[in-house]
Amino acid sequence: MQLDEFFVTGEPLIYGGMVSIVLVTSAIIFLLTYLKRWGWLWREWLTTVDHKKIGIMYILSALAMLFRGGVDALMMRVQLAFPNMNFLNSQHYNEIFTTHGTVMIIFMAMPFLVGLMNIIVPLQIGARDFAFPFVNAVSFWSFFFGAMLFNISFVIGGSPDAGWTSYTPLAGAALSPGPGQNFYLMGLQLAGIGTLATGINLMVTILKMRAPGMKMFDMPIFTWSTLVTSFIIIFAFPILTVALALLTIDRIFGSQFFTLTGEGMPMMWANLFWMWGHPEVYIVILPAFGIFSEIIATFARKQLFGYKAMVWSMILIAGLSFLVWVHHFFTMGAGALVNSVFSVSTMLIAVPTGVKIFNWLATLYKSRIQMTTAMMWSLAFIPSFVIGGVTGVMLGMAAADYQFHNSYFLIAHFHYVLIAGTVFACFAGLVYWYPKMFGHKLNERIGKHSFWWFLIGFHVCFFPQYFVGLDGMPRRVFAILPEWMPLNVISTVGAFGMGVGFVIFVYNIYYSYRYSKREEKGDAWDGRTLEWATPTPVPFYNFATLPEINGRDAFLSMKKNNETTFDEERLEPIHMPSNTGQPIIMMAILAFASFALVFEWIGLAVIGLIGTLIMMGIRSFDYDDGYHVEVDEIKKIERSARGL
Repeated sequence: MQLDEFFVTGEPLIYGGMVSIVLVTSAIIFLLTYLKRWGWLWREWLTTVDHKKIGIMYILSALAMLFRGGVDALMMRVQLAFPNMNFLNSQHYNEIFTTHGTVMIIFMAMPFLVGLMNIIVPLQIGARDFAFPFVNAVSFWSFFFGAMLFNISFVIGGSPDAGWTSYTPLAGAALSPGPGQNFYLMGLQLAGIGTLATGINLMVTILKMRAPGMKMFDMPIFTWSTLVTSFIIIFAFPILTVALALLTIDRIFGSQFFTLTGEGMPMMWANLFWMWGHPEVYIVILPAFGIFSEIIATFARKQLFGYKAMVWSMILIAGLSFLVWVHHFFTMGAGALVNSVFSVSTMLIAVPTGVKIFNWLATLYKSRIQMTTAMMWSLAFIPSFVIGGVTGVMLGMAAADYQFHNSYFLIAHFHYVLIAGTVFACFAGLVYWYPKMFGHKLNERIGKHSFWWFLIGFHVCFFPQYFVGLDGMPRRVFAILPEWMPLNVISTVGAFGMGVGFVIFVYNIYYSYRYSKREEKGDAWDGRTLEWATPTPVPFYNFATLPEINGRDAFLSMKKNNETTFDEERLEPIHMPSNTGQPIIMMAILAFASFALVFEWIGLAVIGLIGTLIMMGIRSFDYDDGYHVEVDEIKKIERSARGL
């Protein structure tokens, strides 16, 4: 293979990307060496099995991916605002909308939410860690190396260009030759291993490790949303894994699962993809509902209205999410009966979603609302998400969908759902739980500037797209008709407004680290649930003594009864798992094998696979049972953390 076939050449923007990667990597290596922090990085972070640190690494990775996906989006918007400038050619544009969609869904939204689940769920249920801490570390490194493998494609080998849905036959070897599509397949399979393992891990943790006395219907609503999401992950992700594996075998080993020439079925890919893809939408929206529920209850100073209705509506949404996938291809000739059935199931899923909206509004009714930044994100979500939901019902009408399908109306709809639902929730959740993670609040004044820039930019960007879509503008085009120009320019201005909001948000993290007052107690917002019962920073074992739970809003009743999670008379040694470097090493070897398979270097891929199996064997004979934290050490840590 020639060097110019291995590296992407000829694109000034990609040369800029290469230079920035080299500069950032060099700066990180220099700083770690200069500050002599390599040992610290290995001991404290790369080998950790602490759910809180793993959660923080998920969130940092997701913020980096939000930047990457956001830059892709801005490049598309510049091209559409000034199509005659030829800022992007057609091939580069195809690559950018493919990577934008994939990065935002798989490598930004999911890991951000999984990061928040990692940190908060064990604290909310009174657990000391995940049920399987080692598997949790494997899950993170599997996601991380999958994300890196996918992202390196734009400088090595070339990016995938068949859309984030990768429909066959376009994504097959005949129409998309070269390594680009293989990066998509291997990156998603590698990250998917981690997601599936996380789903199992979270489900077992919630079902088996709740604090004494915490019944299922006493759990915080965010924990419930996580449990329901975990069930969706466990049933949906194997479908994607199988589909990706079949397409990989088609492309690399010449089989015919999705090609008409070998009596395969290209439409089977669309079915398999959306049988995963539509539940995936709820994998990223249900935790968001949980986050908003926690924040609204806290800052409305009221118990969440209709708690049981909320829980059952989430369970109903999860069940229905598997029964609507065909609405993604009403126009592909399935017939009137099939379209009608899936149209009705699509309408049906709006009912439990509507229940939640009324529950939030009823919680806010006659309450004394505290207008914190987190609450503002939550309040902005409700009307914005309703716009997305109503237009979703319009798209769910099969007859009308023939007009809307593959137009910018659809683009506007799913951005209204996914940004107003998921991205707003990511920002809201990070602001809300930030003091629990880092020991200080984010600056409220700067946070509100970030919020307004992002919110106004969001509506200015996506609302015009409904109208340009109704006027006939198709998605995935890099050149447009003159009559679509004015609304596209407005849309681009809004996109840059969102970019400004994100930059201010990142600046707020730096500013708050420098100047924010440090939290002296664990209860930053006068919280209601158990995570606020721990001191800040949270000790590595979470709870010195496990609390006895008797009802919802466990911490609220603890405060009324002057109870804490530090009862010296009940202290016992705490068993904790040891740190280990095996997860990062195992997943690095598997990432090497995946990279080799991208370029169809079968020999190297087999060596990597054997290395992974050897690491699994080493793990099987690892008899490290962890260690115990003695009572005297617990007393010392707790007294220091609580200022006693």
